[in-house]
Amino acid sequence: MSAERPVTVAVDTDVCCAMGRCAATAPGLFDQDPDTGTVILLDATPPPELHDAARLCAELCPCQAITVTET
Repeated sequence: MSAERPVTVAVDTDVCCAMGRCAATAPGLFDQDPDTGTVILLDATPPPELHDAARLCAELCPCQAITVTET
């Protein structure tokens, strides 16, 4: 069994539309700014058990504000 490659998560708060899907789906990775509702990235290099959640959040984001890159 090969080890999963690390991923890096990035967010673009300028395009975030504050829907909150990311924070609801992966609260260990994302939160929302209490004033603006925009995304707050909690862990840019999450552990392997959160990789699938990070990818799912990138797919679900209606604004395409989340990017997940294998490093």
